[in-house]
Amino acid sequence: MFIRKSVEERESQQLSPYAARSADTRGRKVEEEPCPVRTAYQRDRDRIIHSKSFRRLKHKTQVFIAPEGDHYRTRLTHTLEVGQIGRTIARALCLNEDLTEAIALGHDLGHTPFGHAGEEALDQVYPPGFKHNEQSLRMVEVLAREGKGLNLTWEVRDGILNHTGSVKPATLEGQIVKIADRIAYINHDIDDALRGGIIQLRDLPRECLELFGSTHSDRINIMVTDIIKNSWDKREIAMSQEVWQATQTLRIWLFENVYIGSEAKKEEVKAKRVVQMLYEYYAQHPEELPAEVICRHDQLDVNRTVVDYIAGMTDRYALKVFQQLFLPIPWIP
Repeated sequence: MFIRKSVEERESQQLSPYAARSADTRGRKVEEEPCPVRTAYQRDRDRIIHSKSFRRLKHKTQVFIAPEGDHYRTRLTHTLEVGQIGRTIARALCLNEDLTEAIALGHDLGHTPFGHAGEEALDQVYPPGFKHNEQSLRMVEVLAREGKGLNLTWEVRDGILNHTGSVKPATLEGQIVKIADRIAYINHDIDDALRGGIIQLRDLPRECLELFGSTHSDRINIMVTDIIKNSWDKREIAMSQEVWQATQTLRIWLFENVYIGSEAKKEEVKAKRVVQMLYEYYAQHPEELPAEVICRHDQLDVNRTVVDYIAGMTDRYALKVFQQLFLPIPWIP
């Protein structure tokens, strides 16, 4: 079968000279026989989708903790929206859509329960500090598949690690995911905050409403179109100065009016305490960790093992374990 080779040949002929081609990957940490059907990046995408950590994203908070309603975003739906936005940009710019999708689907695999509240909680109690992008990389390199890791290509791992922070991803596809992540969360968090009555449309900065329009789809369309126009045939993915400034204004406004101190965020203090109490308990009682965790944990760094265990929890599992450890069980005669 020569399906993979034919796809690689199409990439060579059709993709931008700035695209990351599957045949030119820097490879995996452990060399493997190539798949006869899928390219290296397609294979990475599939490994991520079939991983347990990907499935757990459906029960992890995006912004609002345990909202009453079926239509609020979770970490999984956020991931899918990042992937959709990223693929649209990559396709328009003749970049590698498969690589973009693989990075997008894997970028939040290491996120904690309760969203950024959980991330902050672990960062405060774990001495080396905790960042979800670093944990996402650790998930695909070390923790997935019962400690074997997913053995992804260098380009996907680079994109996962650098999807946030000051370091620019090495590939344009990784740069797409970095900006698509921001586009996705700014816009769906506005949408969810409107749905929850936390804000009103008229509350948004006037200059942003004038530039982006009043609907979710209008905002995303203008941001994405602007990126495509400003990144065409260039070695960098970027918005125009006007759209970038307006996007940043929206982001800052969300921090001031939704992410910090709003009615929907009041439960975060409790959520952070749940995470920290779980960390403190298992750091003192590592022998009570699940057997499969004990089998593979680092004997030299028990706290690292505890962090890995807690970071992998879903919201509901964290609450279940907390209840078992700290709340009395009613006696039934």
